[in-house]
Amino acid sequence: MHLTRFRINTARQGARHLLASPQRMHAAVMSSFAGALPSQGSSSRILWRLDHTSRAEVLLFIVSEDRPDLTHLVEQAGWPTTATWQTYDYKSFLDGLTQGSTWEFRLTANPVHHIRRTPDEERKRTAHRTPRHQMAWLLARQEQAGFRVLETPAERRRLPQGDEHQLTVRDERRHRFDKTELTTGKANNVPLVTVTYDGRLEVTDPTALRRTLTQGLGRAKAYGCGLMTLARVGGR
Repeated sequence: MHLTRFRINTARQGARHLLASPQRMHAAVMSSFAGALPSQGSSSRILWRLDHTSRAEVLLFIVSEDRPDLTHLVEQAGWPTTATWQTYDYKSFLDGLTQGSTWEFRLTANPVHHIRRTPDEERKRTAHRTPRHQMAWLLARQEQAGFRVLETPAERRRLPQGDEHQLTVRDERRHRFDKTELTTGKANNVPLVTVTYDGRLEVTDPTALRRTLTQGLGRAKAYGCGLMTLARVGGR
């Protein structure tokens, strides 16, 4: 497994073209791999995420079994003569995860649920709209994903409700694009809402967490969602 980091040159027109569309960025990421892509249902997949940092940087992270070649991204959206990308061995990090260890984490996800307005209406997938429900979406998945979001000590809580965990939700983004169905050829207009979670966690099941880190969490993985990364506490 590999973890790749690439800094995007947002001053370039090609970069802005990619950043405006999760579909175009997805295609650019997939073009980084010469071999056959993982088949549907495979235990291996390619995950990616865009981080908008406090220093006004935009970083692209990719987790993949194969080592990517981002030459085309450097030429289109990077600094061709002064910077490329960094790819690290991810397996050794994953193998070193132990139960009870604590980490800072970041995750961009597509928190959704299914609703129906009337008993006869077909259930429809829709995005959670409030930070409270978006947090609840992640907390409901933490046990199966192999971690526990750390709780905020009572003396440090600033709110009577909603401040129980060391978790924040930020950077909500809304996209809408056409997606063609492979079976019918029909183009459907697809809405996509993404949010970024920052917080601290404790590893409860290293095997399950390794699976989460390499296979993703939630939906819309092709469009920059689902990739969770860890950092040592205080190490960002």
